Amino acid sequence: MLREQLKGYKIVLASGSPRRQQFLKELDANFEVRLKEVDEIYPDSLQGAQITDYLAELKAAALENTLTDDEILITSDTIVWHENKALGKPTDYEDAFEMLRSLSGKTHEVITSVCIKNAGKSETFNDTTRVTFNPLTDEEIKYYLDNYRPYDKAGSYGIQEWIGLVAIARIEGSYATVVGLPVDKVYQHLSKFIIKE
Repeated sequence: MLREQLKGYKIVLASGSPRRQQFLKELDANFEVRLKEVDEIYPDSLQGAQITDYLAELKAAALENTLTDDEILITSDTIVWHENKALGKPTDYEDAFEMLRSLSGKTHEVITSVCIKNAGKSETFNDTTRVTFNPLTDEEIKYYLDNYRPYDKAGSYGIQEWIGLVAIARIEGSYATVVGLPVDKVYQHLSKFIIKE
């Protein structure tokens, strides 16, 4: 359906994440992946969704000059927001271990922002899901890190992996947002994005 709605347009996904790419495939969208390295640095004054909005727009700005008139760019950013602190991708094993230990037995938020941009306009939106972890032992955290190496994931975990099965007691909101792309919102915004032109 989306392929028909976006006839004459091509989506450019600025993400190397196989999970985000799979979501777009499942939407039956015609897309290509285009990557540009961006330093994900944001002002210290930003909080929660302000951070992910800023970074999604930063990634879009890095690629806007490469867009042709028939291309629609999608960028996104995800953080784990826990105890008024942003947890991004871990820097190493110890960092990942401490992140997971801090999430153990507690509830945190996963925030994903998306920026949709073409040659004429830009829209940014975000979604937040609350995730509650069961208590984790140090051995369970080590097992997960040793076997799944989640160093490319915000908060050091992937909900679709082993840890999601054994550690997550409850989610309030969108599963897809935790994976890294609020697909329902992307679908709605893409449909309206073209209509508004």
